[in-house]
Amino acid sequence: MNIAQLSAFREVMLAGSVSQAARNLGRTQPAISTAIATLESELGMQLFERRARRLHPVPEAHYLLAEATGILGRLDSARQNLRNLKSLDSGELRIVSMPGPSVFLVPRLVSRLTRGRDDIRVTIITRSSPQVHQLISTQSYDFGIADMSADFDRSSQLVASHPTTSRCVCALPADDPLAAKEVVTPGDLDGRAMAMLHENHATHRDTRGAFEAAGAAFDVRYETQYFIPLLNFVELGLACAVVDTMSAESYRGYRGIEAQEIVFRRFEPAITVEFHVLTPAHRPPSALASAFAALWQEEVRRIAARF
Repeated sequence: MNIAQLSAFREVMLAGSVSQAARNLGRTQPAISTAIATLESELGMQLFERRARRLHPVPEAHYLLAEATGILGRLDSARQNLRNLKSLDSGELRIVSMPGPSVFLVPRLVSRLTRGRDDIRVTIITRSSPQVHQLISTQSYDFGIADMSADFDRSSQLVASHPTTSRCVCALPADDPLAAKEVVTPGDLDGRAMAMLHENHATHRDTRGAFEAAGAAFDVRYETQYFIPLLNFVELGLACAVVDTMSAESYRGYRGIEAQEIVFRRFEPAITVEFHVLTPAHRPPSALASAFAALWQEEVRRIAARF
């Protein structure tokens, strides 16, 4: 049995004649008759009795009609679902991200995809960078965002990695005298209380190196695991911080323009953070995942240009 045979059979059953079935399907009567005859031959049984140039279905034909209707209905549904997936009108997107981007940036981008498309389902979970890498390697998530300076194996053949470099900026209390400067250097922060990521993180090591090269005192008073929490100390006027631009953008979006108590200034010498987009290596991306990836890359470029 094939789809053409089942379609012809169902239409004959519903229309009551070969001629009407041919008109409904836009095919010739001989083509419909041949499809029915071939179907009967393959099944080894007669589906219609031919009387007075008309077809009369045998009882078994009614069973086949129910089966054919189910099969063709599922096929039509599959065609429509695939069209919807291609046009991004439906689908499922599973994202796992390190804490910084997951707070604001990822939901903001997801909202661009889902607005007006009620049949899209999205899962966003927050994990540490090594956990992001591990979950993507299971091939069960579509898109991951991780800080590749974290200490984990980057050589996995289960994960495809696409790098993005984010330059760090100096976060200052809005009323700090240094806020009047366009560029902040280690000399400007000599002896000032600093809030930094843990001492094993590349930004901590690189910032310490920049202070030492400038002969400036590097006084780390607060350490956190992620960038976003350390900005609380800056808001309270207790410290300054060197953070990546995506965390700075997340803060701006989360607090809103009117409520911002932190300003961000370019930091020299350049300190960079390497983020990676992680995708399953052995599972091609869906149209939805590809669309989100394009939005993410565009957003990263836009944020970099702002700072």
